[in-house]
Amino acid sequence: MAETLDCVVEKIKFHNADDGFCVMRVRTSKTVCTVVGHLPGAREGDAIRAVGAWREDPRYGPQFTAESIVPRRAVGRVQVESFLGSGAIKGIGPSTATLMWQEFGDKVFDVLDNEPERLRTLPGIGAKRAAMIAESWRAAQSMRDLLLLLAESGIGQARAVRIHKQYGPDAARLIRENPYRLAREIRGVGFDSADKLAMKLGIARDAPERLRAGVRHALEQAALDGNCGLLMEELILKAVELLAVASDAITAAVAHEVAERRLVSTTIDGTPAIFLPRLFHAERDIADAIRRLVKQHPPWPSIDIPAALQWVETQTGLQLAASQRAAMETVLQSTVAVITGGPGVGKTTLVNSILRILDEHDVAVALAAPTGRAARRLAQSTGREARTIHRLLEINPESGTFARSRDEPLECDLLVIDEASMVDVQLMAAVADALPAEAALLLVGDVDQLPAVGPGAVLGDIIRSAAAPIVRLTEVFRQAAESRIIVNAHKINAGDPPDLSNAEGSDFFFFRSTEEQLAEKVVKIVCERIPAKFGFDPLRDVQVLTPMRRTVQILNSALQARLNQAASKPETPRIERMGTAFHAGDKVMQTVNDYEKDVFNGDTGVIQEIDAEEGFALIDFDGRIIEFIEDDFDDVLLSYATTIHKSQGSEYPAVVVALTRQHAKMLQRNLLYTAVTRGRKLVVIVGEQEAITRAVAGRNVKKRSTKLCEWLQA
Repeated sequence: MAETLDCVVEKIKFHNADDGFCVMRVRTSKTVCTVVGHLPGAREGDAIRAVGAWREDPRYGPQFTAESIVPRRAVGRVQVESFLGSGAIKGIGPSTATLMWQEFGDKVFDVLDNEPERLRTLPGIGAKRAAMIAESWRAAQSMRDLLLLLAESGIGQARAVRIHKQYGPDAARLIRENPYRLAREIRGVGFDSADKLAMKLGIARDAPERLRAGVRHALEQAALDGNCGLLMEELILKAVELLAVASDAITAAVAHEVAERRLVSTTIDGTPAIFLPRLFHAERDIADAIRRLVKQHPPWPSIDIPAALQWVETQTGLQLAASQRAAMETVLQSTVAVITGGPGVGKTTLVNSILRILDEHDVAVALAAPTGRAARRLAQSTGREARTIHRLLEINPESGTFARSRDEPLECDLLVIDEASMVDVQLMAAVADALPAEAALLLVGDVDQLPAVGPGAVLGDIIRSAAAPIVRLTEVFRQAAESRIIVNAHKINAGDPPDLSNAEGSDFFFFRSTEEQLAEKVVKIVCERIPAKFGFDPLRDVQVLTPMRRTVQILNSALQARLNQAASKPETPRIERMGTAFHAGDKVMQTVNDYEKDVFNGDTGVIQEIDAEEGFALIDFDGRIIEFIEDDFDDVLLSYATTIHKSQGSEYPAVVVALTRQHAKMLQRNLLYTAVTRGRKLVVIVGEQEAITRAVAGRNVKKRSTKLCEWLQA
């Protein structure tokens, strides 16, 4: 149970100005102790209320670890003089603090709040010094007021720093006027937190600002599910459920947001729809760019295709299949083209052959992929430099904007994007904006995998529109056909049951397990059987995948207990965030793009070191050691196990897929197909055969609400 500590800060041992994390020695009515937590703008002499629990630090002894710290006004002569004389307020030292108490007593804070001109009655304080004191007091109070305002709303103190930087000294007033602006303007503050604060402030359920924020929130939630917009009827239903108000009030709120250009009114196949502006314009910009490009000639001279094919076969020593030769002819004659197909169908061979031919014509080629892992695989398979799309476009880590655009386009004749099924509409729009006017674009990817985590269905919409030449490779080549991973992946994609016989020498296995046995069996397979039989490192080589977050949490807990013995020792330094304890040795995954750290959604690493007192950790991402402060762990998850969705674009030496009937609502063919194709050398499915059967049969995947295909066909 949480304890409360009312105290005064005597000494600040450590303070991080960016996130407010601090280590303080404080004095309570009974003792002197150490408090660790977040207090933006902390000063010695501050009176505070800390809520948290006592912990035993192996190096520093007992500490009070605060979940929240809020300033409170000092009470009594000792606290008031200590606070005012601490240097927290410019222009006030210890002697002036004593004079102020003698003159104003316990009314001193009222004087500073409402009548600062009365300070001039004190010896040595003139107009200029009184004004400086008043201004410093006002600045200090603005942060105090903000922290008190946010204390019970679920908005943490680290966010308070960001909010104060955004709005300045008027932050508390602006938020009281419209708390919903937080959801719109502050990263990391959602509608639910803003709504909780609004209810606390007495804002009515049918207040216009609440309805407008709720409508935008419904669309933002739809975007998290991959939609660029929603049909008007669907949006109203979602908003009514969220806000518990009548539909006509929602309709009026939508009309207002459209009029203010915060939402866009359009249609999807003739039916009224509402889009978020950034996604509406992104899809339109992609369509404009592709329609422009397909009308142009390739930026290389006319190529004698038969001669080029014969030359590349001689150079590589490979005999291209008829389907590959036809595909190469299509690509070499096109300014925009798509190559799609499953594993083992020769996409890599085809791309390498195309690049060899274009090298002979001095074509400048740029290679990119949406994730760091995918970019590294592309570089390995082509022997050329390949970058993430963000790096290619020269991301600005602070603003999140790209240096490359139509004003400063990429320097290439051909841009090849691999794993294109993972590219969402906003990233593809940025690519389209940065592509030189005379360049060509080649998209390579497996359209049958899960679509991008972000909004849109770019690759699928381009293929469905037939607005550009599409090459679909289907022939599995002999060497690839020897892998049961590849054979079973194609069976699953075709709607046929995979071969689940555990033949000796196979790279694909199935082990039965009930939901109740699942964690125990997965742990044994990952930690014992796979290392013993195949020699894989269970931490770095084996990735457990499963459809649902709930199962991920169960498996992570079980695998952490087995693979990281330090996690079970109370004295081990840890960082606790959102109910999860992170320790040195834990396998973790980044869940958002962090351009400053050059770490992106889906990147996995291992924690090397944790300094709990200083509130930071060092994480190894494929050989790069990155420092994370405590608040960065809001965007980090344990990843001994992860969802199949989060594994997109990644490949692992060995994959263990946990699948039971408990996952019924998510069992779709493209989900299982994506999971199986993540394994490079070994795939093990643990669970129930009925779940596999249901997944293979599952084709009722909800189509994302997008407009790109429609625009491309216009």
